[in-house]
Amino acid sequence: DGMNVLFIIVDDLRPALGCYGDRVVKSPNIDQLASQSMVFSNAYAQQAVCAPSRVSFLTGRRPDTTHLYDFYSYWRVHAGNYSTMPQYFKENGYVTLSVGKVFHPGISSNYSDDYPYSWSIPPFHPSAEKHENDKTCKGKDGKLHANLVCPVDVTEMPGGTLPDIQSTEEAIRLLNVMKTNRQKFFLAVGYHKPHIPLRYPQEFLKLYPLENITLAPDPWIPKKLPSVAYNPWMDIRERDDVEALNVSFPYGALPDDFQRQIRQSYYAAVSYLDVQIGLLLNALDNVGLSNNTIVVFTSDHGWSLGEHGEWAKYSNFDVATRVPLMFYVPGMTTSPVSQGARVFPYLDPFSHIGSSAPQGQSKKVVELVSLFPTLAELAGLQVPPACPEMSFGVVLCTEGTSIVHYFNVSEGKVEDDKQGCDDTDRCFNEEPVAFSQYPRPADTPQWNSDKPKLKDIRIMGYSMRTIDYRYTVWVQFDPSNFSANFEDVHAGELYMMENDPNQDYNIYNNTSHGW
Repeated sequence: DGMNVLFIIVDDLRPALGCYGDRVVKSPNIDQLASQSMVFSNAYAQQAVCAPSRVSFLTGRRPDTTHLYDFYSYWRVHAGNYSTMPQYFKENGYVTLSVGKVFHPGISSNYSDDYPYSWSIPPFHPSAEKHENDKTCKGKDGKLHANLVCPVDVTEMPGGTLPDIQSTEEAIRLLNVMKTNRQKFFLAVGYHKPHIPLRYPQEFLKLYPLENITLAPDPWIPKKLPSVAYNPWMDIRERDDVEALNVSFPYGALPDDFQRQIRQSYYAAVSYLDVQIGLLLNALDNVGLSNNTIVVFTSDHGWSLGEHGEWAKYSNFDVATRVPLMFYVPGMTTSPVSQGARVFPYLDPFSHIGSSAPQGQSKKVVELVSLFPTLAELAGLQVPPACPEMSFGVVLCTEGTSIVHYFNVSEGKVEDDKQGCDDTDRCFNEEPVAFSQYPRPADTPQWNSDKPKLKDIRIMGYSMRTIDYRYTVWVQFDPSNFSANFEDVHAGELYMMENDPNQDYNIYNNTSHGW
């Protein structure tokens, strides 16, 4: 009677994965999931920072409707009593379970990860999480530091473990309980890595010899980048190892060798994550539930690795907003799976050779805000209605649209011809668009540019991404009434994807503007 859902959400993971064409990263278990899944190669978050993105896709509403652009308000109190995706599954007879970082902890989820609204039992947080920012990284001086780059010996860590290892163990325990109880479940598992600090078991460095690691293809600040668009990566600067480099604020570049080390450790953290995913999916096989469980894999936003001279998230560029997104649906993305069949044998990234192509791939531009209606449709639940223009008083609706209709479109098929289409609005709507946004406190980079508090926001960068271009306008914003003034444009960006896929050449000022 309906499928289970295993919803895997990763922190700060850009599509640096084999199944997305990355030739450096070793991610055999995620690639194996992709080989049985529908993979979206143009999926985008609605804001490139943790809490706003998660509240957006878990409620199916955009940041302008959740009123959350920072970390400091709870949508049910400050915006509207919106139902969440897990809440909807719970109300439809599912046992809903949260492990690790699903909602962003703290005020933005009422200090409870939105329990009991969203979850059947109190969410699980790994005990090792509290040591994430402790001085646990061995420096060259032999002392312990709170570094950005932090390969560790797990046996020397507090409790002899790391948060993501604990989350995998708990998720596997819950799968076994659900199997025994024969309960239909929605299990959300949130992984921390590759979020900073890049703290992971040191053996994963072996996969990435430093001499094989290159710099970003465009490690310079683009000449025509408006200053308001630049994020000065404050959270990186505050780590002990970066602080010691004394890089000038805001535009000074990190030394090349250190840039390579960050990239190396990011990739190593992704391979460590891949092992956790492999163990979790193998456990799904072990309990015999791979034949009736939908698996969704995504991230809350991307992370810059030196592109445009930037690090971290906090921008509207693809490197910060683009995420991996894939759906494994037995009998739909694969032929029907027999009970007890092994779909996800564990693959060891240290010995596994070879890669697997996605089962199906769509280049359609899609948004994370569409996760809620998409998962509802895949699970056979009634799809929540589209929100009216003003939806603060509407408990259940979505500002995304289900993307299930993209699952069956073979990429070879020529899309409908656009000719003979005189209703420009309708023509425009045929082309999918992803909207993202990012707030700034000022036109030039300052200490709080990455994460301004609501009261300090003065400018909002609204960005739209189609298959052909990314277009961003930075406009005046009034935080007291959450209003943007599109008549007052502070700066603009326009990147044409065909000849500028990395978004380095802003041609906004070479073009005439107008919507």
